[in-house]
Parts: sequence; structure tokens; C-alpha cells
Amino acid sequence: MAHTYSQIYLQFVFAVKHRDCLINRKHKEELHIYITSLVLARNAKMLAVHCMPDHLHLFVGFKPNIHISDFVKEIKSKTNLFINTRKWVKGKFNWQEGYGVFSYSHSHIGNVVRYILNQENHHKKTTFREEYHKFLEKFAIPFDSKFVFEFVDEQLNDRLDVGNEYGRQI
Repeated sequence: MAHTYSQIYLQFVFAVKHRDCLINRKHKEELHIYITSLVLARNAKMLAVHCMPDHLHLFVGFKPNIHISDFVKEIKSKTNLFINTRKWVKGKFNWQEGYGVFSYSHSHIGNVVRYILNQENHHKKTTFREEYHKFLEKFAIPFDSKFVFEFVDEQLNDRLDVGNEYGRQI
């Protein structure tokens, strides 16, 4: 019997609607565990997940039978429900429309995992807007700034109590 062999590593990046800082530090670990369960339920391999107050990085070993758009839709919709059911925010939590997905080779896994788990330190020097634009430029993805997430004027660092205890590697 023939088998399918693949090596697909994808980093997903998406933002909280209006880039509001709604992902509270005290809920991060529970949210990371829940997202991990969603990834594993899709028969994907969790490599790293890290939620900042206003965006998320997710690094996954992907199977070729998983549709990327369905995967993101499920992660977003189920985490919306998860957060709203627990009433972690006043009003309603939602992710913004759209997302970034970036592919890596096997040799880059360690660097990408370290990058994701080091988000607090990274964002002491770089805003999410700068970070995301760098991703798009690095991967040679044409874009129009006015269609890349909704960005607020303040830098992320001005609104965070930055620490490093809530990144999670699986």
C-alpha cells in the first residue's frame, strides 16, 4: 500500500479584532492548552503557540490533507467561543478577519520556535505592525498596508505589562 509522506511546517499569525489587547496574561496558559487540543484534533503537530495581548503566533507541523483556510477558521471560531463562554473580556471577543501563514523548512524549526516563545522580548524592540510587515517582505508577499489588519496608533509596548512566563512549547 502506498503512503503519503510530507514535511510541511507553517507559522500562523492573526490579530485580535481592532488590535485590542484582550488576551490577558492570567488566561494565556489555559488558552494555549485549548489551542493545542484543537491542533491535535486536526491531526497536526503543535510546535509552538504564543498569545500576545493583541495577536497570536502558532507554529504547526501540517498534514497535506488539511485545508489551511478551514484550519484557521476552526481555530479562530472555537477560540472565540472558548474565550466568550468564560467571559474573559467585557463585551465580545473576536479575531480580526485575515491571517498570515508562512512556511518553513525542517532546518528552521528551532529558530521559529525560539522566536515565537520570545515574543515579549521581541516586542520590546519591534511593534506588531513592524513585525508583520517584515514577515510579508521577507516572504516576498505583495501587500497594501491599508489591507493588513487594523492597527492602532500606540505601540504594543506602551500597552503591555511585558513578561516572558506565558509562552508555551509543546
